[in-house]
Amino acid sequence: MAFKIKTIDFLSDDAPKQFIHSLKDTGFAIIKNHPLDKNLIEDVYQDWEKFFDSSAKHNYLFHKDKQDGYFPFQSENARGYSSKDLKEFYHIYPWGRYPSEIGDSTQLLYDFLLQIGEELLDWINDNSPGHVSKNFTVPLSEMFEDSEENLLRIINYPPLKDINTHGAIRAQEHEDINLITILVASTQPGLQVKDTRGKWINVKSNPGQLIINTGDMLQECSKGYFPSTVHRVINPKEEHKHKARLSMPLFIHPSDSIVLSEKYTAKSYLEERLKEIGLKV
Repeated sequence: MAFKIKTIDFLSDDAPKQFIHSLKDTGFAIIKNHPLDKNLIEDVYQDWEKFFDSSAKHNYLFHKDKQDGYFPFQSENARGYSSKDLKEFYHIYPWGRYPSEIGDSTQLLYDFLLQIGEELLDWINDNSPGHVSKNFTVPLSEMFEDSEENLLRIINYPPLKDINTHGAIRAQEHEDINLITILVASTQPGLQVKDTRGKWINVKSNPGQLIINTGDMLQECSKGYFPSTVHRVINPKEEHKHKARLSMPLFIHPSDSIVLSEKYTAKSYLEERLKEIGLKV
C-alpha cells in the first residue's frame, strides 16, 4: 500500500475515521476547514518574526530545569546525532514566561490549539479498535487535563545564506516525544517524513492547514498501533537560503502521573528523552 498522508476535512462526517486511518498508516494527517482563524495565525507569525529579529529574546534565556523561555541558535540535537539543529526557538508553557513584546494572539492560539487537540484525541480514543483502546489507562483527552507540560514551541530557522552549516540541517530526523503534535503550517516548505521503505517524502500543506502527527507517548500507550513516524526539516535550496522559516508546533503532553505502559509514566518517559536530546543533563 502506498504511503499517503490524508488531507481531512475537519467538518466531514467521516473525519474521525479518516483521521485515525491516516495516523495508523503514516503517523501523520493534514487537517483543513478547522475552526482556527487564518488571520490569528498570521498575527502570531508576525509577532514572533519581530521578536526573533530583536535583542529582547536574550532577556528570556531558557532555564535548564524548567525548560521555558528562549533557546539560542543550535541549542538542540536530535537523538543519536551530535550536530546541533540550525534553529532557535521559544518554549511557552501554561506556567512559563510570556514575553512582554508578544501580544495576546499567541495565548489565543495556544488555547484554540488545545481545544482542537482535545477533540482530535477523542477521535482517536473513540474510533480505535477495542484491542488498542483497552491499553489506554484513561481516555486520551483526559490524559492532558491539568497537564503542566503542554508546550507551544515557536521555532525560527534563520536564513542560511551566510551560514556554514558544517553538514547540519534545520532539524535532523527525529520522532516527537508527546501524545500528538499539532503543527500550524510553516511559512516555508522543508518538512519531510520517512515512509515505511525508508524513503523521504515531502509534506505538502497549504497556509492555515494543520499537520498532526503521532508522538512516542501515543505509540507507547497504543502498543505500537499508532506509529511515531520519523521526520525532519531539510535545508532550503540555494535560491531560497535567504529566507527564514517559522514554525509553530503544539506538543500535547499527558500529566506527569499518567501511566503510559508497564514501563513508563509520562514523567519518566519525558525525563529520559530530554536527556537524550541534550536539553537536560
